[in-house]
Amino acid sequence: MNAPLTEPSSTTTEDLGHQRAAIAALGHELRALVDATVRTAAPAEALHRMTDEVRRLTGRLTGRRRLRAEIPAVDVFPGGVRMYSPVTGPGSPLAPPMRVTPDGDGVVGHCTLGIAHEGPPGYVHGGMSAMLLDELMGWACYGAGTPAMTVSLRTRYHQPVPLETPLRVHARVTGTEDRKIFVAGSISTEQDRTAELVTADAVFVSPDPDRARALFPDGAP
Repeated sequence: MNAPLTEPSSTTTEDLGHQRAAIAALGHELRALVDATVRTAAPAEALHRMTDEVRRLTGRLTGRRRLRAEIPAVDVFPGGVRMYSPVTGPGSPLAPPMRVTPDGDGVVGHCTLGIAHEGPPGYVHGGMSAMLLDELMGWACYGAGTPAMTVSLRTRYHQPVPLETPLRVHARVTGTEDRKIFVAGSISTEQDRTAELVTADAVFVSPDPDRARALFPDGAP
């Protein structure tokens, strides 16, 4: 009988690295499973058998489950590793996951979206484009020294974003006003960075300390 999967009891730096690696490995395999699931043309009998197997695997993830607002022990919040982010998290079965690096006056993200992120056949769902931009714009705020939250996001779709194509997402802070931060962003392909497929501008607000503590009692930005 297989032993149940449980959470680690140690929090040393070495163990933290091992835990993150294990989370990323599981996330990778789950993304492969999601991709196979949305592509399959298997008959109903095979799908029922697979459902039973997945249910058994889910039952093996035992141990304490984190609460809704609890920051995972493997994360660095704000502005650091987010293992389960639906955009950048290597442990998330939903994430591409996008890699974020500094880029001149802003930040750049690199990712490839698969069929699980499909809207029109062959192209990315518009909501996914908005989510990529929103996430990266938040990183741009943090990179400029002001962690903040989105209050408005205006997105313009110039051309459809292709699936299974390396993408380049860019965001930069364009101005500030009191606690407001103005950010611009765009999505293009890695092959043709000059052709902007989606552009956006957003307003972020840096919450005052009391509000931040109320929203994030375990780690306010």
